[in-house]
Order: sequence, then structure tokens, then C-alpha cells
Amino acid sequence: MDRVNLFSDTQTRPTDGMRRAIAEAEVGDEQRFADPTTTRLQERVAELLGHEAALFLPSGTMCNQIAIRLHTRPGGDELIAAANSHPVNYEAGGPAFFGGAMLRTIDTPSGIFDAWQLEAAIRPAGDRYAPRSRLVSVEQTTNLGGGRVWPLETVRAVIDVARAHDMRAHLDGARLMNAVVASGTRAADWASGFDTAWIDFTKGLGAPVGAVLAGSQALIDEAWRYKQMIGGALRQSGIVAAACLYALDHHVDRLADDHENARALAEGLEEVPGVAVRPPDTNIVMADVPDAPALVGALWERGVEVTPMGPTRIRCVTHLDVDRAGIERALEAFREAAA
Repeated sequence: MDRVNLFSDTQTRPTDGMRRAIAEAEVGDEQRFADPTTTRLQERVAELLGHEAALFLPSGTMCNQIAIRLHTRPGGDELIAAANSHPVNYEAGGPAFFGGAMLRTIDTPSGIFDAWQLEAAIRPAGDRYAPRSRLVSVEQTTNLGGGRVWPLETVRAVIDVARAHDMRAHLDGARLMNAVVASGTRAADWASGFDTAWIDFTKGLGAPVGAVLAGSQALIDEAWRYKQMIGGALRQSGIVAAACLYALDHHVDRLADDHENARALAEGLEEVPGVAVRPPDTNIVMADVPDAPALVGALWERGVEVTPMGPTRIRCVTHLDVDRAGIERALEAFREAAA
């Protein structure tokens, strides 16, 4: 029996159609701008996100790190982000090491902060004793916040505050397309107001490799240099870029299935003794439980994988490799473990 893998939407495997697209990809040397598949992907994502240009990169973490480096200057520039955001917690200190950025965090369990919270976090201009507030990062959807979708008006208000203080703004769009499907708002409406924005293809979109960073032509030209610097330069990258193009054509609308499965999972978990859940916006279900390590182990023994997020919290993420039957199997495992 196959395991029900709710550990993360990064666990997806290429579909048969995606494997065929990979096998049939037209390729060339991306470093000489001669890989037509990679070029098509970059042009398509730039248009999708409402920016001039885009750059294919191996991972979303590299998108974040290059973007932070593009925006921060020598002399103590500061990145402001939610305390539970990915660059703060899961990128190995990259903002400080590679970008040279100080970190200032905003405590918000949902991962969403308001314009007034950003305003309060920004350092006074001209204070030589303090770091210089330079960049704000928004994570759409929020990861540790439980797949929450930022309201569009909140995003725009945050960008307005950043502009008023001569700051840059970056969109960590790891699950941006989940927000697009859940809200009905176009990707460009979310992303075009930021200086840089990116989308990931290895999560709900199901590709094995890749993310694309978008911005102005000048910023993307500079991003190419940092891609080279940190070992992200590829050759016949069309092999994997083809999977990303396939995902845009075939795996975006079906994200609604993942959202529906997450809702079904949450509704079922509400009936399990000792489990408390919040109705999910998208494909991430956070659940509070009495003993997370014990529950994770009990679920593993029953063929279900989830992520422990502390002593009393677990995370379950739906994706294209988990169908409704898998959700029902997971719920049965939860009921047995709780008993």
C-alpha cells in the first residue's frame, strides 16, 4: 500500500504527462541564452507576474537569497519580514550571510502583518545608530501561518508604506498560485507592485526542480551575475524548464482539488478527540494536538506522513499525489492513533 504523504507539497512526483514534456524538451545552453524552453518559461512568468523580465533558478530559496542581495546595500541594511516566514527560519541564515542583511521580524501567528505593523517596525531615517530599513518581504501564501492568503488590500497597503519610506518590496511567492486559485485574483495583481517576485514550481505545481524570479530588466540582469556566483548557472536547463511550462498549462486550475481535500481533511480532524484545527484557506492544515511527536510516530506506523511543528502542533499539506481516497485513509489513521 502506498503511503499517504502529507509531509509537504514538495513531495510531488512528476506526472506521466510532465515526464513526456521533460523527455521531449527542446534544449540548448542557457548561459548563452540558447535554451528555447527556458527562455519561453522566463518570458511567460515575467508576463504572468507583471514584470519586465524573469530568471529561471533551481530553487525558491535561491530566488529569495538573490532578491535580498539585489536590494540590500553595504552598511547595515535591514530586511523586515514575518517572524515565522521562510527566509527567517528555513534558509540557513542566508539573508545575513549572502545578502548581508540584518533581520527585523514582525510577530504574527498568521504570517500576515498589516501596514501599521510595518510602519512601527521601520527605523527612523537618518539614525546612524540603527540599521537602515531597506526591504520588506511578503510570503504568499503563508507557510507556518497555515497557508493563509494575504488580502490584496493588505498587500497594497504594505507596499504603499514601503514606498513612503523609500524601501524595496519583495514577494516570496512560493505558493502564489494557490492564492490565485483560492482568491480568483490574477497573479499579476498580487505581484506587479513588488520590486521582485517569484513563483515555485516544486510545490503544488508538481515539478521536480525550479522557480522563477521576476523583476525589472536591470534587476534580472544583475540577478544573472548572482546566479553564476552561487552555483545556480545551468546548461541545458530546458529539461527541467519544460516541466514548469507543463505545470502552468496543466496543474494550476487543479490546485482547487488540493484546497478541497484540505478542507475535507480539516473537517474530519475536527471530529477526532484532542485535535483542534483552523479551516484552511488553501492546501495547508495546521492542527493542535496533545503530543505531536507521539502522534507523528503513530501515523507513520499507519502509513501516513505529516510534519511535526513543535511539541503540540502538526502540519498536513495536500497536493496532486494525494487524492480524496488518501484523505480518507489519513483520517482513519488519525482516528486509530487518537484511540
